[in-house]
Amino acid sequence: MSTHAVLNAQSVEDCIIAQDWERYSAEDHATWGILFERQRKTLEGHICQEYLDGLAALGIGPEGVPDFRAMNERLRRLTGWEVVAVPGLIPSRPFFQMLSDRRFPAGTFIRSRAQLDYLEEPDIFHDVFGHVPLLTNPAYADYMREYGRTGLVACDNKGVKFLARLNWYTIEFGLIRKPEGIKAYGAGIASSYGEAKYVVEDPSANFLAFDLERVLRTGYYIDDFQATYFVIDRFEDLFALMRQTDFLELYTRLRTEPELTPFEIGPEDVVVRRGTGEYWREFPQAKSHLK
Repeated sequence: MSTHAVLNAQSVEDCIIAQDWERYSAEDHATWGILFERQRKTLEGHICQEYLDGLAALGIGPEGVPDFRAMNERLRRLTGWEVVAVPGLIPSRPFFQMLSDRRFPAGTFIRSRAQLDYLEEPDIFHDVFGHVPLLTNPAYADYMREYGRTGLVACDNKGVKFLARLNWYTIEFGLIRKPEGIKAYGAGIASSYGEAKYVVEDPSANFLAFDLERVLRTGYYIDDFQATYFVIDRFEDLFALMRQTDFLELYTRLRTEPELTPFEIGPEDVVVRRGTGEYWREFPQAKSHLK
């Protein structure tokens, strides 16, 4: 099936392919190992323990590209989730349906050595190393399932844009407050060498306490590091928000509200860390390309 056909597919089964683990070359496995070790060192002391526990529980290590069959045996026992192979980005409806069925879609290709630092389309390292470890955590796994269910409703009620922002600021680039300090949990941080170093070493970004309406109204910039990250207290809080919020009412109301920017702190924001904004002063044009 061509990628174009998949992008137009609406059926979950139309989007699923075989991982075909045996096809990975020695070079592919070596690339995985390089990426793994580099991220392990960069994230040390800065990623939440739940993520590290998930890596260990699933047996994900530097030895090579994980085989979904072996990994899924462990994941199903822990939270009932499984990883399914897809050829790349898939449409919103089958994506949300998979999540609501406790199936996480992951690409199967791995980047080349020349693409170690940046890749436009998510590869297997981003999808598996970044996303899958936290699916071993019951509270986070429940949040992801509820996110999928909410997304299916959003598809029929013009709410996908708002849910994409929630995905961006939690699942991809979320931070969590721990007794020992602020830690990363988002897959876009966990799997990206540049983003991880930026979060750890650069004081430019704002850290704001998570607020659902603020997040749903806030655009994001996809081609560079984040100007603002949102900090949650517990994964259980995300799940509770999904269960308790009337999203249909919220979508209707938010369509009449002005959109907010990640580049500025508002009077109602609860500031965890006020960033210097220095990195973004060099890219004023970015402010006009928000999603």
